[in-house]
Amino acid sequence: MSEALQGLLDLLDLEQIEENIFRGDSHRSLVPRVFGGQVAAQALVSAGRTVPADRAAHSLHAYFLRPGDPGVPIVYTVDRIRDGRSFTTRRVVAVQHGKPIFHLSASFQAYEEGLEHQEPMPAAPDPESLPTAAEMLPRHAHFFSDPGVVDRLLEVRAAVDLRYVEEPPYATAAQGPREARSQVWFRTNGKLGGAVDQPLLHVCLATYVSDMTLLDSVLLAHGRGGWAAGDVVGASLDHAMWFHRPFRADEWLLYDQQSPSSSGGRGLGQARIYTADGRLAASVIQEGLVRVPRA
Repeated sequence: MSEALQGLLDLLDLEQIEENIFRGDSHRSLVPRVFGGQVAAQALVSAGRTVPADRAAHSLHAYFLRPGDPGVPIVYTVDRIRDGRSFTTRRVVAVQHGKPIFHLSASFQAYEEGLEHQEPMPAAPDPESLPTAAEMLPRHAHFFSDPGVVDRLLEVRAAVDLRYVEEPPYATAAQGPREARSQVWFRTNGKLGGAVDQPLLHVCLATYVSDMTLLDSVLLAHGRGGWAAGDVVGASLDHAMWFHRPFRADEWLLYDQQSPSSSGGRGLGQARIYTADGRLAASVIQEGLVRVPRA
């Protein structure tokens, strides 16, 4: 297991400070606020720790209320909304400086048989044939407004092996708008095993990664490179996920993303996550703030 992946697992191993109350730290982010995927994953961890082990997370709905401060811990309070015969519901509020910064509702379900169908997995190249971040980012350094972005990106994403199927928005912005669709393959940078190898952890790791690239498709539709290229200002507003089938975050997952709409300073991204053998593992929808900076 890589040192970076161990650091991410430590980040998700929250400290329980009281019944239904947990505390987590933050890693360095690319921007001066807590990374949205981190707070969403930590909130789901805190919810899951109050749920019986035989109930798997099947959905989450979250709102980002305030920018998180990466310099101080985040306190997560869990409200045990309902424990039914099949479903368990939890509500989590993340607090810093006495104010809520994030709100999550999550639902868990006991396993049961049911009807089965899914949309087929779209075509995508073998992830092993695609360049790694360490191979791709340095050759694109000239697209960033800050030359130090490449090193920071490699540092904060070191726990995840994330590979773009096509060139990312910052590398194609000068060519103008293109189809509002983006694909990436991802997996953790190392295998999980032992006591940490729990289904909830794989779901939380996918939640963490899901906030990294989902709004790329919005940028592509308008020929924008993103915050690092200096031509948009953005932030996550809300985030929803549905977990359909079991998966492992340390095995290749295809993140197929598209944007059906942007308006009012907001952009909508929707996506599906597939396992390498074609099973639909999860669906994701996020709306984000996407503003063009004033001159």
